[in-house]
Amino acid sequence: MSSQHKKNTFYGAAALLAVTTVLVKIIGAIYKIPLMAILSDEAYGDFSGAYNIYTFFLTISTAGLPIALSKTVSECSTLGRENQKERVFRVGFSAFLFMGVLSFLCMSLGGQLVATHVIENPKAVYSVLALAPSVLCACCCSAFRGYAQGHMNMVPTGVSQVIEALSKMLLGLALAMLILHSAIEPEELRDRLSAAGALAGVSIGSILSVVYLAWNHMRTRHRRRTRSADRPDSDGEILSHLLKLAIPITLSSCTLSIVNLIDTKLVNGQLQTVFAAIEGGLTGIGNSVLDIFSKAELLFQGNVADLAAHPDSGIQPVLDSARALYGTYQKTMSIYNLPFSLMVPLTACIVPAVSACIARRDRLGAQRTTESAMRISALIALPCGIGLFSLGGPIIYLLSLGNVDAQIAGPLLSILGLASIFVCIQVVASSILQANGIVNLPIITMAIGGAAKIFMSYALVGNPKVMIFGAPTGTLACFAIVSVLNLAIIKRMIPRPPRYSVVFAKPLIASVIMGGAAWACHGLLSKFLHGSFLMDAVATAGAILAAVVVYAVLVVVLQVLSKEDLELMPKGDKIAKFLHIQ
Repeated sequence: MSSQHKKNTFYGAAALLAVTTVLVKIIGAIYKIPLMAILSDEAYGDFSGAYNIYTFFLTISTAGLPIALSKTVSECSTLGRENQKERVFRVGFSAFLFMGVLSFLCMSLGGQLVATHVIENPKAVYSVLALAPSVLCACCCSAFRGYAQGHMNMVPTGVSQVIEALSKMLLGLALAMLILHSAIEPEELRDRLSAAGALAGVSIGSILSVVYLAWNHMRTRHRRRTRSADRPDSDGEILSHLLKLAIPITLSSCTLSIVNLIDTKLVNGQLQTVFAAIEGGLTGIGNSVLDIFSKAELLFQGNVADLAAHPDSGIQPVLDSARALYGTYQKTMSIYNLPFSLMVPLTACIVPAVSACIARRDRLGAQRTTESAMRISALIALPCGIGLFSLGGPIIYLLSLGNVDAQIAGPLLSILGLASIFVCIQVVASSILQANGIVNLPIITMAIGGAAKIFMSYALVGNPKVMIFGAPTGTLACFAIVSVLNLAIIKRMIPRPPRYSVVFAKPLIASVIMGGAAWACHGLLSKFLHGSFLMDAVATAGAILAAVVVYAVLVVVLQVLSKEDLELMPKGDKIAKFLHIQ
């Protein structure tokens, strides 16, 4: 096996991107943790609402085309069609640029309309505007990344992501703190601008990232290209081929983004309805809310009882209360997204790797890669999700530096922890289906799950006995449904499908035992270490460390990783020999 081939092995590429992903997440934590501490819940609600808008436009612009581009480039490279490959990139880049410009105009010229009528939060307009340049640059970045990933080269993707993360951390955090400590008046305006400043760092990072990727592409293009006599298809044929692959993938991803936008609008609206009922003094509702949120003084400038006692205090306390509670929910969402982020390296590699196997008519290789990728995803997703479920309250209290009510945020994060398992499973399953050319059915499954989420959020968030806890419950139901459906489709429609008992059984056993150990360890440590934030942090850190050790030991003892999995990794044969894995 040549050196170059080793570099481009499936897990070699995935491992490289995984390392940068972990680095990006560490940088992101350094950015998000102080941000959760310094921004008020209202400002964090503005921050998250604008980010949902940005994610929606970014999904429309970049969800399907990068996968289609990497898949097509991988097939062209496998078949030696160099001229076709270069024309595919030119056509793809033009499509990315068009979508980026269109999305930028919608966010910049229609920022006020979007903030007011889409996310039900007109005060988030500055945050929406701050993110507008980022969506344009991100589209261009996706073209360069998709081309490189088609060659199983993850270095440009990794480096550009680190550039974005560093800029977001250094510049975004600095701008947010600078605005918060400025003399801008009134204080409420300063609060809103601080969220926009934090997001401005994202846009600056995107600009720097696209500059690096363009430079890298020009630098490596001539070195990579070889002589070829193939006759490329016309621009129209290539665009049609890319769109046939990209549109179903985009619709599938876009469905989730639309659902999230509807959920944002719906949750805010339902919370405002419940709080308005409290303020109106409707019989029974005030007591119901007090039963659940008796210690949640962050919901109001005073508390629920004070608000109910002043029915003529105006609509502003209602809006601020909803913003604050939604901001608390979004703080937990920031942590819940971590396991999904760790799936990105796998999904980025699955499509070109499996597509190349299929192009060579190597069905056994495709099955081996598919099953191994799914097992690795379970190995990561299950402990992350069960760990968040077991230690939801302590983790959110630690990461927010105590600037959150753990009695509300803790149960939210615990529910979202279970949901994160199904998020990871469905995204990997969708990538497997896409790599096998099954691109339409994931749209249907996501639509079914999205409908369940909207229904449950509407019914539960509007119930004063449940309120914000209905939002993560709807998320859990959504992704559980989508995961089960996607796995069923894989089992029925893909030749030589993965064996689910082999994929999930051992990681699940190890994760459940790990979760129990973490819960017990935290309970024991909390009896001796309590009374201050530092002591609570030590107890939480000790429980997490115990969970990591227990899980690592169980992975080895149960031989969760097979020899075939390790052989797909760089130096995998030596690792298997060291761990005595046959």
